Amino acid sequence: MADFVKQRPGAPQGFYAAEAAGLAWLAAPRAVPVVEVLEEGADHLRLARLESVRPSPEDARAFGERLAHLHDAGAEGFGAAPSDTSWFGPLESPFELPTTAREDFAIFWAQDRLEPLARRAAPQLGPDGSAAVHSAIEAIAGGAFDGVSGEGREDPSRVHGDLWSGNLMWTSSGGTLIDPSAHGGHRLEDLALLTMFGAPHLDAILAGYEAAHPMPTGWREDLPAHLFFALLAHVVLFGGSYGAESVRVAERITERARDLAG
Repeated sequence: MADFVKQRPGAPQGFYAAEAAGLAWLAAPRAVPVVEVLEEGADHLRLARLESVRPSPEDARAFGERLAHLHDAGAEGFGAAPSDTSWFGPLESPFELPTTAREDFAIFWAQDRLEPLARRAAPQLGPDGSAAVHSAIEAIAGGAFDGVSGEGREDPSRVHGDLWSGNLMWTSSGGTLIDPSAHGGHRLEDLALLTMFGAPHLDAILAGYEAAHPMPTGWREDLPAHLFFALLAHVVLFGGSYGAESVRVAERITERARDLAG
């Protein structure tokens, strides 16, 4: 069986090293199947080729349980990455992310992730849209989403960081992770990304996760805050309808923060 070679001329320096380190870091707890790195080069990554299968609800539930255990493996801090550089976005146009380890989720998410993207997305959002986005970022910076459903404060989890359905391959080993933007993050980040384009048997995944890691009532109402980075990244990378969707999500975030504040 042929290997799979990921390659692009002119890829940023450190891009493939970061992906290889991220895959190894996610594989280390032996919680979730992760594609194997066979060779890492300055201009390519050679991976084991995966064969897709059709997932069942039982497969999805098992993946949810495994994902909870991966998150519980933890991280050095919010934003900490397993390599010197970190990247997000498609192979054709990834952008670099900071790897500073933060103690507080609110600082990491608002200051290191959301504010830089909001500035870049401003021309496509327009004045009113930018105002809505900044109100949501202020709510996040204020700590409304440090916990889950307003309860407690989350410790940094070991997250995939770009877990939309295209980066979750279903194989004979179960749900298998590929193409990460791995870092220490809030565990709801991966769950939120799974909702972005609709993962197969999503309800079964979430049920499996909750069986392994029970959630407080209403936790799904927090997901927009944890999807916000990916949405703003799509505005910057692809434009189009993502701008309007980001504004709608911003309004939901601000409303949820008000509800949590009582």
